[in-house]
Amino acid sequence: MKTVLSSAKKTLVIGPDEPFVVIGERINPTNRKKLAEELRQGIFTRAKADAVAQVEAGAPMIDVNCGVPGADEPTILRDAVATLQELVDVPFSIDSSRADALEAALPAYKGKALVNSVTGEDKTLDRLLPIIKRHGAAVIGITHDESGIKNDPKLRLAVARKILDRANDHGVRAEDVIIDPIVMPVGADTKLGRVCVDSVELVHDELGVNVSIGAGNVGFGMPDRPALTASLILLGAARGLTAAIANPLEPEISRAVGAGDLLLGKDPFGKRWMAYCRRRAAETAPPPAAAPPATTR
Repeated sequence: MKTVLSSAKKTLVIGPDEPFVVIGERINPTNRKKLAEELRQGIFTRAKADAVAQVEAGAPMIDVNCGVPGADEPTILRDAVATLQELVDVPFSIDSSRADALEAALPAYKGKALVNSVTGEDKTLDRLLPIIKRHGAAVIGITHDESGIKNDPKLRLAVARKILDRANDHGVRAEDVIIDPIVMPVGADTKLGRVCVDSVELVHDELGVNVSIGAGNVGFGMPDRPALTASLILLGAARGLTAAIANPLEPEISRAVGAGDLLLGKDPFGKRWMAYCRRRAAETAPPPAAAPPATTR
């Protein structure tokens, strides 16, 4: 199954036979005080720099989150979407669970956006799915409901099935629903990485839809988080994961995604992998030695 998203200038296809999609996570004020304060004031200096840097690093899509507590999120999100799409040409994941913020931002977006996200709670589904349908967007559905987050992959699958059924009731097609089977920190319980990967496989095999995760959550509180994020992406990609919200500026993550595409047959003749290796070699090459000073006689 393929999920098709677009900006004003580019179309992006997410699917099991397509290159893995990293959705750039940097435009998010959580734990970023300076970005949060800029967004609160309607200033987008850091957000613009993050957008450009992520696209230049190869992200085919970026997430835009303006959820600053106590701020005017509808206005900020609308203005951020309008500003950033004039700067970069990749599709956006518009990251809010507030109906008023989505109602403000989606009309400002030129193309078919992804909404991140809805949960399996009845009130959330009934509040947000009509907005998503009305604006022709796709959506990420997170597999927890009123009973919370379960550590049994079969229970997460049941919530995913509920989300798909309710989306269908509201006229949102299955190909426009990407399921997030939830990543929990392995620092809290080392079994949770396996729970996530098993959930990815179940959703892929049983429902056939695209699957995305917030991959960076896996290493919260642990050293060397990028290595854990990259490893989870590789493990998930082999089991049906087709996208992840992650930081494309981390070399380990970009390398893992490229290697995974090559090894899973999504990079014909290894062209993208070779291009990546050449680019990295050029970036890390030492500067040419300075010429010795001229001598006079």
